[in-house]
Amino acid sequence: MLAEVVSLATAFWAGLQARTLLVGAVVFLLFAVFKRRRPKNYPPGPWPLPVFGNLFEVNMENSHLDAQKLVKKYGNVLGLHFGNVSSVLVTGLPLIKEVLSQTDQSFVHRPVTPLRERIFRENGLIMSNGQIWKEQRRFTLTTLKNFGLGRKSLEERIQEEAYHLVEAIKEENGQPFNPHFKINNAVSNIICSITFGERFEYQDAQFQELLKLLDEVTILEASRFCQLYNVFPWIMKFLPGPHQTVFSNWEKLKLFVSHEVEKHRKDWNPDESRDFIDAYLKEIVKYTDKNASSFNEENLICSTLDLFFAGTETTSTTLRWGLLYMALYPEVQEKVHAEIDRVLGQWQQPSMAAREFMPYTNAVIHEVQRMGNIIPLNVPREVVVDTTLAGYYLPKGTMILTNFDRFAQGPQRVGHP
Repeated sequence: MLAEVVSLATAFWAGLQARTLLVGAVVFLLFAVFKRRRPKNYPPGPWPLPVFGNLFEVNMENSHLDAQKLVKKYGNVLGLHFGNVSSVLVTGLPLIKEVLSQTDQSFVHRPVTPLRERIFRENGLIMSNGQIWKEQRRFTLTTLKNFGLGRKSLEERIQEEAYHLVEAIKEENGQPFNPHFKINNAVSNIICSITFGERFEYQDAQFQELLKLLDEVTILEASRFCQLYNVFPWIMKFLPGPHQTVFSNWEKLKLFVSHEVEKHRKDWNPDESRDFIDAYLKEIVKYTDKNASSFNEENLICSTLDLFFAGTETTSTTLRWGLLYMALYPEVQEKVHAEIDRVLGQWQQPSMAAREFMPYTNAVIHEVQRMGNIIPLNVPREVVVDTTLAGYYLPKGTMILTNFDRFAQGPQRVGHP
């Protein structure tokens, strides 16, 4: 008898647990659906799944291609959801101008995803906001100008590095090779000469490894695993996958910059700043109250990495697109080569002064930038306060993506390349 009672109680408890789990799952899904309800007059778009949103409708590795299909269906102001992040994709030059040149600062913030928050917190130049962003941006612009940005001295550094790149290519003796990291090294050396006060040889094994780490995080951050981390950070942080490689790589990059900072401290002279790190160290000691300023070593490391990342990946990728297009269109390559020979000859270094005498080459460079379109959806922004765009309601916290791909590749431009 007792055994039957125990068996009955066990079966009842198992059934109760199953029902509880089922009810819990239903309540959770209803809550997720209710939470996902679009605000009144929110931009149109595909209906989001509970929890995941439109994560599976947009492949982040080719997000601009999937986005164009949705733009054709829903229009130039497109509402999307990625996990719990509400997003709006803005297409068309007039609307993009309205977003990027807002005088009331409605779209000035950067959204901080869980992935970026774990890596940089609120530090650096790219993803910081508010007073931190203002202080870091103002200091960085002033310091870069002091070290040659927009001046003849920076052009001379570029010419010197171009010479080293050509010499490195000559060493291949006309044999096929992958120019990826030679170009990365050359481009990064320009920003390194300003931030670290030195350039790195193309045979420097440690620096080559760092360039590979940077290249890898650029690719992996668009992976599905990293997008899932942004939706479920509390779960994904315990699971293996490419997102863990991203965290590991960024820590190694931070460690490299930290070692450079320590090297600078050993022979630092506050009266004679040699580069960006020296100037930043001077700014740190200027403020004795650490709570009254955003200038600290963590921000120095993150801002330096932002400059390193932004000053390497964008330009080197554009140059590789240029090489690819020259190979694909030999008739264009011949015309560019002929103009270079006519204006510069075989030995003269290219310079900004020669640009006005080389209209065809200048036009080809601009066309490479248009066709390469390396940041098709631009760096995202975030709505600071509830606002409207093209008559649609955008609540505070909405992530804004600007569709440069449609602007660069749309029929209004392709008809007149």
